[in-house]
Amino acid sequence: MDLQILVSQKGTRVVTATNLHFVLGLPDHHYAGNVKKWTADVYEFKDGIRRATPLKDFARRQIKDNNILKDYYLSLEFAKLITLKTNSKSKLKWAQWLQGQDEDNRSDNLVTKEEAATAIELAKAMSLVSYQETCERQHLKVYESRNGGSAANWWKHRAQILGYSAENLRNKMDAAGKEHKGKSTRDILKQIDRYELIRTAVIDMYMALGKNEHYAKKMGDLAKTMAKKLKIQINDQKEKTELLQPLVNSHLLNKILERDQLQIAKRA
Repeated sequence: MDLQILVSQKGTRVVTATNLHFVLGLPDHHYAGNVKKWTADVYEFKDGIRRATPLKDFARRQIKDNNILKDYYLSLEFAKLITLKTNSKSKLKWAQWLQGQDEDNRSDNLVTKEEAATAIELAKAMSLVSYQETCERQHLKVYESRNGGSAANWWKHRAQILGYSAENLRNKMDAAGKEHKGKSTRDILKQIDRYELIRTAVIDMYMALGKNEHYAKKMGDLAKTMAKKLKIQINDQKEKTELLQPLVNSHLLNKILERDQLQIAKRA
């Protein structure tokens, strides 16, 4: 099992205490005592030496039908500091990983000229619904391969990465007084925010290629910004057009399309 990053309702990226305890290889029967110590100890945070603050550095995680095991959401900074204090043999590995995931410390938040150019290209390519669907399928295949061939919790997993769910979108339609019955998530997004379709497709693409979540969202956000500036329209056409051919020359996009075509050939 890997250390999974979740996103809170406020947009904060967190990990769970149970997940952290597990990947560090700490004895299960020490969990309750370790968590109690973690939340009471003193650490050197970015803003000074202090104890962890509830609702800032950690928060109780409600687990349905479980009144015994106490779990907590931990900020990435707090999780890193906890990790460094443990006697885990893998603490260096996970502390470095958490350091790299902490957005405040990431140098790759800066956009290079190459990334900006790629984002423009992807924004145009992902205006085609067929590419959006291809990227979603490939993301799902990667998810299944990492979960023993099972697609269980796929939609929940994807919603956590994208930052919205089908239910969120339906609620927005209700608030706007618009009808959504019988409409797909893609149809709803077309009415609410068509550029989000491009962002979503780009994120799906990079996740399918094994990029980390942070980078996938960075490029998705950038492609969405470019799409807005270029006022790109969503194209429902299912086949590639000659007009779009020169735009779809990204190595990453071609890699996904080739993989998808290979899967189709195998099924034929």
